[in-house]
Amino acid sequence: MNADLHCHSTASDGELAPRELFSQAVAAGVELLALTDHDTVAGFVELRAALAQQPASSCRLVSGVELSTVWNKHGVHVVGLDIDESAGPMREALARQYQVRMDRARRIAEKLARGGMAGAWDGAMALAGGAAPCRPHFAAWLVQRGYCQSSGQAFDRYLSNRKMAGINHNWPTLEEAVAWVVDAGGVAVLAHPENYSLTRARLRALTADFVAAGGRAIELAGLGKTPAVAQSLEQLCREYALAASVGSDYHGAHMSWKRLGCTRSIPADIVPIWDLFQ
Repeated sequence: MNADLHCHSTASDGELAPRELFSQAVAAGVELLALTDHDTVAGFVELRAALAQQPASSCRLVSGVELSTVWNKHGVHVVGLDIDESAGPMREALARQYQVRMDRARRIAEKLARGGMAGAWDGAMALAGGAAPCRPHFAAWLVQRGYCQSSGQAFDRYLSNRKMAGINHNWPTLEEAVAWVVDAGGVAVLAHPENYSLTRARLRALTADFVAAGGRAIELAGLGKTPAVAQSLEQLCREYALAASVGSDYHGAHMSWKRLGCTRSIPADIVPIWDLFQ
């Protein structure tokens, strides 16, 4: 199955509106799509309503969200798939996450203003288009205003941890986020484990804690990762009896190495996550 279970729209920090993203996924041959915006289901709700007004598609839409969490002082993301986004605990959780994101955005803007770059709040809000501003929105504003030449430079100079506008995150624990997904009837996925710069021992410890909290799947390595990294994550699935999820982590054309529908094949001896969907 051509599945893409991790991508982003303008409801968080993606370039495409939900309907446009879905259309491009269909054009790419995606058969199963989850829109997993950061700490919000607004894009999914909008897209589901739009699809209800048109003929059935060759691509099935699955509910999803990507939750920001902290594990042992490391930022870690948990993707929740096949969730009931209307469940009380999930609604409360996402309201909390929204407030954390807004508070963080205000603090980033204040730090940039103190550094002589006034107007970041209004600029990032305009670029976010109604969503909670994310660091990529501030990076884009810094490029627009000529303070940086690229988004990467904006992060390197100002927005990354320990930089001038870096902010300590007040995210929930890994265990809390997994519980929100489980309470919403969904499947909790450890998102892109290869991105956390953890040693193999630390990654095993993270996986063990994730499983103990109720996590049931790992996202396999993206196509751009080395065979060794891919095999390592596949082995974690086997060792901890976890299902495998796949996703492009698509944000837009500016990340040309992440394309909708371009995901890794799941080995035959590992359970695909869609077998767990209700």
